[in-house]
Amino acid sequence: MRHLIASPDFRDGFVEMLPACVGLVPFGLVCGVGAAAAGADFAAALGMSAIIFSGAAQILASQMMAAGAPFAVVVLTCAVLGLRFLMYSAAMAPVLKPLPARWQRTVAFLLTDQAFAASIRRFDSHADPRRGALHFAGGGVALWSSWQIDNAIGYFAGNVIPASWSLEFTVPLCFIALLAPALKAVPPVVAAAVAGVAVPALDALPMRLNLVAAGILGIIAGTAAELVRERWKAR
Repeated sequence: MRHLIASPDFRDGFVEMLPACVGLVPFGLVCGVGAAAAGADFAAALGMSAIIFSGAAQILASQMMAAGAPFAVVVLTCAVLGLRFLMYSAAMAPVLKPLPARWQRTVAFLLTDQAFAASIRRFDSHADPRRGALHFAGGGVALWSSWQIDNAIGYFAGNVIPASWSLEFTVPLCFIALLAPALKAVPPVVAAAVAGVAVPALDALPMRLNLVAAGILGIIAGTAAELVRERWKAR
């Protein structure tokens, strides 16, 4: 661990992710409250945040457990909700392939929307995949550590926050702040626009599959826009 902390790339990733950690504080509090409302004790609540490490999946799991859903159904539903990470993994796999298996597993565990959005640019700009992985690990450790603290505070003190405050609205704001710097060219803008329209349009799909379908449509649209742009430049 001392070797990691000494790495400038790890420290850069950690520091770069701190604003996102602050933005996720209300969501972490909500997750802690949800675990307490579901009847989980502190060990179970903290274990859920440490292992699942996904706000949307944790809230869903808490709601389903409170409703008495079978454990297998809870696991399957959370897995479906996390299918978008398959797309993130596919984008990162070629870069991480030269790294040892322990690095690949570490990055896979720390993979979140925020960490991916912040680090994919670093992977693109560095020829050395290890430096990109260290940056990603720094951001992931910052998110994971702060997430455990937020959930613990939420478990003990979050119940005093009125539900009418709707603290979960900070999550999309955090994602927008991370996404905005990447919207510097036409293909990313097209991909974001198509995916943004597809999410509510496909809301009728079961098990939140609209998120996965919207992501796939966004990728297709962005790729098509990139191909059109390259052909236009070639003229």
